[in-house]
Amino acid sequence: MKRLLLAAAVPLLLTTVTQPAASAATPTPCAAVAVPAPPGAKIESVQAAPQPSSCLITVTLTHTGTDHVKVAVALPDTGWNGRLQALGGSAYAAGNFDALPQAVKDGYAAVTTDAGVSLNGLDTSWALNGGRVDQTLLTNFATRSVHEEAVLGKAVTQRYYQRPISYSYWTGCSTGGRQGYSEAQKYPGDFDGILANAPAVDWTQFAVATLWPQIVMNASHDFPSTCVLSAFRTAAVQACDARDGVPNGIVDRPDECGYDPRSLVGTKVVCDGHEFTVTAADAEVMRKIWAGPTDERGRRLWAGLPKGADFTWLAGTQPGPDGTLTAPGFPVAVKWVQSFLEKQPDFDTSKLTYAQFTDLFRQSVREYDDVIGTSDPDLSAFRRDGGKLITFVGANDQLIPPEGTLSYRSQVERTMGGPQRVNEFYRLFLAPGVEHCFGGGGPEPTNALGALVDWVEHGKAPATLAAASADGKTRNLCPLPRVSRYTGGDPATAASYRCR
Repeated sequence: MKRLLLAAAVPLLLTTVTQPAASAATPTPCAAVAVPAPPGAKIESVQAAPQPSSCLITVTLTHTGTDHVKVAVALPDTGWNGRLQALGGSAYAAGNFDALPQAVKDGYAAVTTDAGVSLNGLDTSWALNGGRVDQTLLTNFATRSVHEEAVLGKAVTQRYYQRPISYSYWTGCSTGGRQGYSEAQKYPGDFDGILANAPAVDWTQFAVATLWPQIVMNASHDFPSTCVLSAFRTAAVQACDARDGVPNGIVDRPDECGYDPRSLVGTKVVCDGHEFTVTAADAEVMRKIWAGPTDERGRRLWAGLPKGADFTWLAGTQPGPDGTLTAPGFPVAVKWVQSFLEKQPDFDTSKLTYAQFTDLFRQSVREYDDVIGTSDPDLSAFRRDGGKLITFVGANDQLIPPEGTLSYRSQVERTMGGPQRVNEFYRLFLAPGVEHCFGGGGPEPTNALGALVDWVEHGKAPATLAAASADGKTRNLCPLPRVSRYTGGDPATAASYRCR
């Protein structure tokens, strides 16, 4: 899980773009440069360290004297393309220092931040101070440090090369996607273009809602084995695969798949030599997980796991100390409830009832929506500033159900004049078969950053995003409300699909 969540922060690395002339400016030797502190902050230190093919300048700043935020700017020794690329984080990590070398290799000055919190995406030990939430660090993680990353990234780059940057870009997925939306909502002038994929928007709802599978299993005292869960997934794919005209093991629109898990009751499945019979209780657990969390009146609170998506991260079971199956719960959700809602790092989420879950869902929104909700649909300032936003979400996203992003986009359309007007600056692409940020067997965008650069710098709005799967299948993704539809021919080639 840790590896997957941290890997999700790595931006797509295929970044072929129309290149401006490389900067003719000669950088100074790798040395610290003087930069002004962002408003409300104080610079503690500026340090420079030569790296292979680049200079790494790290600015440390504080807001209260108790937080110590690092902003790292990597500057190419040669071939700087005049652009800045800011890198986002994943789970509870605010940035991605490991991705700096690739951005430099692509010709960018690159910047990221740790927000003064842990670089381990599943570590929330920073959240509590004396039994209370550390509001300074939470504000850093939620919004402030990303803005300061932009401000300091530009300032350091300009002073180092002795010329301003030409264009600034944000790249991130998951938490990095949420950070990109935060910038568009709160600091619309920071970036010319934002690539924000699988974004954890509506964080205060998502971070509780994804605990739902654990709640369902514990409340029903039924913990389907891995084999049984796999059987449900396989059956759903078989039932709905052909709806798009291509039997390829991919459900294009899981939200339109009407497969009923009760049809599998009585089926026998074998796992590791042991035979299991699917029960009515198993089917009811699966139905609730797919349907998503509801309140005490049965009203839907959030989207469920997509039909056809891998269940392991949100709904996987594993043997407990006595060998019986347990549901450990999604770590991101568990940590949110423990650290930010119950404010007890050792709180046992497996004991939560349906009523307590609903209370926590509402508490999360009530206490933190203004801080980290990232749900404001009014992007008019970003549009006025000329900003461009591209997002793709995997239809099989197993960590952040894609319906959350689709719902946010619908709210933006209602607020800002409908899909056609919104598509003038913000395009959302659905990737059938793709999981969280990457993987899953479906075609993934191969050059989304390049498409964003062409849109920002040359006015070429992406009619499609070229995409390819690991086994070489290609398929162009379409900006909503249009979707990719098979029109005949070889289903493994993009020419066989059209946007409709």
